[in-house]
Amino acid sequence: MKKPGKQFKDWSNKAVTLLGMSGVGKTHLASRLPTNKWFHYSGDYRIGTRYLDEPILDEIKRKAMEHPFLRDLLCSDSIYIRNNITLEHLHPISNYIGKIGNSEMGGLSVEEFKYRQRLFRVAEVNAMRDVSAFMVKAREIYGYPHFLNDAGGSICGLSESECWGDLSSKTVVLYLRASETMENTLIRRSIECPKPLYYEEKFLDRNLNEYLETNNLKTTEDMVPDEFVQWVFPKVIEYRKSQYESLAERHGHMVEATALFQVREESDFIDLVSESQI
Repeated sequence: MKKPGKQFKDWSNKAVTLLGMSGVGKTHLASRLPTNKWFHYSGDYRIGTRYLDEPILDEIKRKAMEHPFLRDLLCSDSIYIRNNITLEHLHPISNYIGKIGNSEMGGLSVEEFKYRQRLFRVAEVNAMRDVSAFMVKAREIYGYPHFLNDAGGSICGLSESECWGDLSSKTVVLYLRASETMENTLIRRSIECPKPLYYEEKFLDRNLNEYLETNNLKTTEDMVPDEFVQWVFPKVIEYRKSQYESLAERHGHMVEATALFQVREESDFIDLVSESQI
């Protein structure tokens, strides 16, 4: 939604969707807003607790059943396993997504990886389609006047019909554009601690083939899982950047992510949105 500054300030029930790479400060920004006035909706949290909860638990149980001691306890219902996903602790989701590569190093086959990627995409679509209902719940049940949709970094790959038509009509879309320095920091972090990612399938196929050819590898079983993630992450940044910019141009506004450093309270955030580029 493109909303002129003064109009946004006068909006009695403000609703904002934050868009940008994971790590640019979306969740940190949410923490700067009054918890009694802004409902913080995390797309990743919804994915993990609602749409991927069962697949994640199934994978954990599958691993536990490989150990005779745990197998006996599970089969006799002596213990149970549950997720403990929070806004600050989303590791079960990334652990489930996994990485392509050598199975002895914890890697997944292409088939299994793509299966999980497709589950994640469906989950992300559903989580974003839930935004409208949660906006109503937040206001009418819990009494929050304002709503913040903290979207995952991969939402830029979803189509108009999957989510953007609805999100852009009901929320102000704010793209937090990472500076070159910030991008380099994200790349360095990915090298130091490679984390599982969601990739659009066409992007994955193209870069996976290039990686295998460049490194003279016959199959993905020959790949070191972490090394592919490290190699492909800069390409992910470039690929998504154009998508973010296109979405901001069509549906919303853009600010430099470095501006978040100046946000210390609610009024700073409202000014930031109001003064963003259209």
